[in-house]
Amino acid sequence: MGHSEMNSSFGYTATKSPIHVEAFLDSDSETFSYVVADISTSKAIVIDPVLDFDYKSGRTSTESAEKIVAYLKQQGYQLEWVLETHAHADHVSAAPFLKAKTGAKIGIGEHIKVVQQTFKTIFNLEKSFLPNGTQFDHLFSDQDIIAVGGMSIRIMHTPGHTPADLAYIINEEMAFVGDTLFMPDVGTARCDFPGGSAKTLYRSIQSLLALKPQTELYVCHDYPTKDRGHECCTTVAKQRELNIHIRDGVSEAEFIARRESRDKTLSMPRLILPAIQLNIRAGDMPPAEDNGQIYLKIPLNML
Repeated sequence: MGHSEMNSSFGYTATKSPIHVEAFLDSDSETFSYVVADISTSKAIVIDPVLDFDYKSGRTSTESAEKIVAYLKQQGYQLEWVLETHAHADHVSAAPFLKAKTGAKIGIGEHIKVVQQTFKTIFNLEKSFLPNGTQFDHLFSDQDIIAVGGMSIRIMHTPGHTPADLAYIINEEMAFVGDTLFMPDVGTARCDFPGGSAKTLYRSIQSLLALKPQTELYVCHDYPTKDRGHECCTTVAKQRELNIHIRDGVSEAEFIARRESRDKTLSMPRLILPAIQLNIRAGDMPPAEDNGQIYLKIPLNML
C-alpha cells in the first residue's frame, strides 16, 4: 500500500493489483470520495462524490467533482458506476454531475425507498416525488454482485445509521463501508437519524468484522484526533482490536448503551436539511417553482 499527494486535492492511493484506489477528501464535510479502477481494463467506479454547497449563500459548485472527472481523464479510466453508500446527511451528492459528464449509472440500496418515504413526509414534498427509487438508475439488494472490468463488487446491506446503508465489497479484498465504521480511534456512526438503530448497526458491523482480517476497510468520513491527519483506510483486524466503540469483547448491550448515550450529545449535521432533500432525489434538484427558481425547505421543530 502506498500514498500519493494529488495536485489541489488530498490524495490517498492503495494499490492491490489489479485494483487501484484514489481517495479525494472534501475538507468541508470531511468526506472521502473514491475512484476505484481495474487497471487491466481501465474500468472504474466512483463512490460517494461530493457537490460543493455553501450553506450561507445557497450556492452550489462542482469544483470538487471536477477534480474527479479530471483524474478519470488523466488516467484514461472509463466510469461505469457512481455508487452511493446511502443518502448522506452531511453533504450533497455530485452523482448527477458525474453521470452527465461520463454516462455512468447511479446506484444505491433498495431500502432508499424507506428513507424517501420518511423524508417526503418530513419535508411535505410535492406529489410528483414518488418514493419508489426511480430517481436512481439501479437499486441494489443485499448480496447482489456487479462486475466492473475484473472487479466483482458484492453488495452488503448494513443498516443502522440509516435503513438504506450499503457496503461495497470488491473481490473480497476491500470494502467501502460508508457511515458504519470510522477509523478505530473515532469509532462508529451515529444512529439517531429517522429510521436509525444502534442495535441494527451493531449487527451490521458484525457482518463487516466477519470479513477476512486483512480486508481493507475504506471509510466515508474521518474526524481525526489532534495527534494525526486524515486517514481513510484501515483493516478488519485493526477494527476488531482497536475500535473504541465496537472492538472484540464489546457486547451488543454495551455498544447500544454507549452509542445511544453519545448520540444524545450530538447536534444535527450542518447540511442535513439541504443534503437529504437532494440526496433522496439521487442528487437532482427539486422542480423549479412558477418563477423559475429552485427552493429547498426548512421544516421547523421536526428534527
